[in-house]
Amino acid sequence: MTRESICPLCKGTMGPGKTTFTVDFGSGLVVFRNVPADVCQQCGEAWLSDSVASSVEKIVQEARSGQREFEVVNLSAKAA
Repeated sequence: MTRESICPLCKGTMGPGKTTFTVDFGSGLVVFRNVPADVCQQCGEAWLSDSVASSVEKIVQEARSGQREFEVVNLSAKAA
């Protein structure tokens, strides 16, 4: 999404922000903190860019293949 785009859910204004994102893959759970996202200023819904979603997907695949049951990932720390 681009800066200052329109939320597809409520038509509010979207802007850059951070969110928490959780993936439950059946045998495990990964919680992502400080995820860069476009966040609606009205309803709070968050949308991930394709590049962020790809990073999240890769980490989930690593957790699944490593048979980890629970993991918390701080994406701000990963980007530093």
